[in-house]
Amino acid sequence: MHRNGAEGKPEGTAEGSRRIADDRRAAGDQQTAGGRQAAGETYFFASLHGLLAISPSKATLRNIAILGIMLTIFLLAYFLPFAAIPAASKLTTAGREALLMLQDYAHHHVLLCLVPALFIAGAISVFVSQATVMKYFGASAKKWLAYSVAACSGTILAACSCTILPLFAGIYTRGAGIGPATAFLYSGPAINVLAIILTARVLGWELGVARAVGAVVFSLVIGLSMHLIYRKDERAKAAGSDMILPDERHERPLWQNALYFAAMIGILVFANWSKLGEQGLAYTIWSIKWFLTGLFCVALALMLAVWFKVPELKEWLSSTWLFAKQILPLLFVGVLVAGVLLGRPGHTALIPPAWIERAVGGNGLGATLFASVAGALMYFATLTEVPILEGLLGAGMGKGPALALLLAGPALSLPNMLVIRSVMGTRKTLVYIVLVVVLSTVAGMTYGRIDA
Repeated sequence: MHRNGAEGKPEGTAEGSRRIADDRRAAGDQQTAGGRQAAGETYFFASLHGLLAISPSKATLRNIAILGIMLTIFLLAYFLPFAAIPAASKLTTAGREALLMLQDYAHHHVLLCLVPALFIAGAISVFVSQATVMKYFGASAKKWLAYSVAACSGTILAACSCTILPLFAGIYTRGAGIGPATAFLYSGPAINVLAIILTARVLGWELGVARAVGAVVFSLVIGLSMHLIYRKDERAKAAGSDMILPDERHERPLWQNALYFAAMIGILVFANWSKLGEQGLAYTIWSIKWFLTGLFCVALALMLAVWFKVPELKEWLSSTWLFAKQILPLLFVGVLVAGVLLGRPGHTALIPPAWIERAVGGNGLGATLFASVAGALMYFATLTEVPILEGLLGAGMGKGPALALLLAGPALSLPNMLVIRSVMGTRKTLVYIVLVVVLSTVAGMTYGRIDA
């Protein structure tokens, strides 16, 4: 007969059986309590995981931090009195010019030019199907249609070399061929109707006509040249797009999307409408530009409230933010570098204006090439190139270099180059820059000889 080692009682007795049952019950209660504790811990951690799931992610916090830094830099650039910085030396003068150029950019271009352009770029990325972009701007699209639309875009947008960048990035990343995309990139700031009219009035009708013809021809030649140079890449891109492109889906009627984009373009155009003379249609539009801008803003707000769903608006904002993160920092850095080197128009930085004036005298190859390169590096706000050239022509600049600067300057700038490189790579950017500079030099030389 076996005995219980703990109590010294026989296992077979009734008392032993009760003892064993009590021990098992106690063990069961302990196991149940442990199970409840484990379940409680599981529920706690599940609740904690759920709480963390709805809290901001690391990516969200990082984006908030980036936005905060951007807003801080913008507000500092907008409000700080940089003009009070003493010009004690050449280096401090250059730094002061860089900060003042950044401030001028913040005052006149960020809110009215870049912000609407970024929202349009985000809308292109979200609401314009890739199939549509490929149909009209793709590598296999009809050339006459793609290049005609791209070359004439400047007559509508009247954008500067930096405002056009989000729009270019939008259509290029959506699948547009490099030819139509670069034609659009050049024509946006170059074929500006107001700038061409101002050029004709201030600098003479000959320069005005030469600028208009040259800008249209350049946009076509540059686009076709980029297409031919990178035709292998374009064929591969077209073949890949034919395999992966989904069918077009229309979340809303085409006319609603058209009105939506028209409202945003109207805001961009009329908010930046410049004063041109004291009478005529352009002056009348300028006098009521804020009224027209307000009408487009109200129309856009109504469209968003009635036609669009909340998830669509969130996707639009997210896409706009991606373009802002890509473009704005490079633009700010480029503006600062351009300010340090060249300063604002009419002011001195590290490179004295007298050097430029001496370098562009006459109509020779050296002067024309220098004007093209200098124009490509300098940043010109919309229409500012005309009064600058008026002063340079008065200081002895030749008509050939003047046309070269008019054709290269508005379409390129140092900030513009940095952003283009981030969109389509270093090699393609260099080819695009070389094409603009060479064509501007050839046009300037030709015009200079005709004018002589």
